[in-house]
Amino acid sequence: MKENHTTSLVAENSYELEQPQDLDVLLKDIGNPRYVLLGEASHGTKEYYTWRAEITKRLIEEKGFNVITVEGDWPDLYKLNQYIKGTEQAGASAEAIMQTFDRWPTWMWANEEMAELTEWLKQHNNGLSASQQVGLYGMDVYSLWDSLDELEQYLRKNNTELLPQLQKVKNCFAPYAQDEQRYGYEASRGTASCADELAILLEDVQKHVAQKAIPTEEDFDASQNALIAANAEDYYSEMYQSNAGSWNIRDRHMVKTINRLVDFYGPSAKVIVWAHNTHIGDARATDMLQSGTVNVGQLVREEQGEENVYAVGFGSYQSTVVAANKWGNPAQIMHVPQGIAGSWEALLHGINPANKVVLMENLAEDNRLTKQIGHRAIGVVYNPGSERGNYVPSVLPERYNAFIFFDKTEALNPLKTELAQ
Repeated sequence: MKENHTTSLVAENSYELEQPQDLDVLLKDIGNPRYVLLGEASHGTKEYYTWRAEITKRLIEEKGFNVITVEGDWPDLYKLNQYIKGTEQAGASAEAIMQTFDRWPTWMWANEEMAELTEWLKQHNNGLSASQQVGLYGMDVYSLWDSLDELEQYLRKNNTELLPQLQKVKNCFAPYAQDEQRYGYEASRGTASCADELAILLEDVQKHVAQKAIPTEEDFDASQNALIAANAEDYYSEMYQSNAGSWNIRDRHMVKTINRLVDFYGPSAKVIVWAHNTHIGDARATDMLQSGTVNVGQLVREEQGEENVYAVGFGSYQSTVVAANKWGNPAQIMHVPQGIAGSWEALLHGINPANKVVLMENLAEDNRLTKQIGHRAIGVVYNPGSERGNYVPSVLPERYNAFIFFDKTEALNPLKTELAQ
C-alpha cells in the first residue's frame, strides 16, 4: 500500500477533538463493554488527565460505569475512595488528602487535574445509596510497607489474634529498614525471603474476611492490602532476576485487583482503568510479545473477551512533561521533541496538526498499519537525549480500539512537588 493510502485511511477515521462534545463519536464507538481502558503516553501530561476525566464522567453518567481503578498505590487511592463516598474522617478535601501521599512519584496522583476529578466524583456520589456510588481505587503492587501498616490498623480493630503473624512478617522485613530494593537484592541471591510468612498472613486474613456473612468495604480493603504485601514481595524478589518476570507479576496483580473489584461490586460492576499505554494497550501488538511480557490490556481481553473490552491509547506530537531524569530524583518540566520521522505521532501530525480521535477498526485494511510502527512512551523517568529508545514498535489497530492524539500538550500541575526547571 502506498503512503497516501495510509494517510487518507487514517484521516477518514479521524474526528476533530476540541470540545467535550467532540467525544460523542468515541462514546458511540465504545458501545457497551464492561471494561474501558484509558491510556497515557506519559505520567506527567495535563491533557491525558483532563480528557480521561471527561471520558470517565460520561462513562459514569451515560453508561453506568461505577468502578475506577488507576495505576497507583491502593492505600493512597483508598483514602480518596473513602472521601468521595462521604466518609467524614477521610479528609477535608481531595487536595488535603493528596498532600499526605509521600511515595515517589507523588505527582502521578497528587495533582490539580486528579483533585478536580475527585471532587466531581464526590459531588456525583452525594445523596446516592452505597450500592449506587462510584468507587476509586489503586491497582499497583508497590505499597508493601503502607499496606502492612493499614492491615495492622484493621487487625487491631477487628481481629487481634492475627497480629502475631503480622508481627512475624514485620520482623522478617526489619533488617532491610523498609528498603525494598535491598530486600529484593538479598532475595534474588537466596539470602532472604519473607514469602512464607506473608503467605500465612494472606491466608489468615482471607479466612477472617470469608467468615463474614456480608464483607464490608473495610474487610475488602484489608484482604487487598494482604494480597498486595504478598505480591509485592514476589515482585521485589523477582526484580533483580528478570525484567519480564517482575513486570508480569505487577500486571497480573493489576488484573487480579480488577477482577476482585468486579466480584465485590457484583453483576452491575463496570470498570474504567487508567494506566500507561504500556499497560492498557495489548502487549501482543508490540515487541513485548517477543520478550514474554504480558500486560493488563492483553490479559483482560483474553479473560473477558475482546467484545467486552475497549482500549483507548493517548499520545502527542510535541509537549512539555513532568518527569525525572533518574528514578527517585526530583521532578522537573522537560521538553519533549517532535515525533520522529516514521512514527505514529509523526503520521498523525502530518495528516493535520490538530487534536483528534482516531477510531481503529477500519485501519487494519492498510498493510502499513498492520506492521509495527514506532509509538512514543515516556515513563516517570525520561531522557530526551536517547529519544529513539522511547518508541515502542506497535501494530496500532491491534493495540487499541481508539487513539486520542494531541498535537501539542502541556505538563501536569503537581500539588506537592517542587519542579526543577
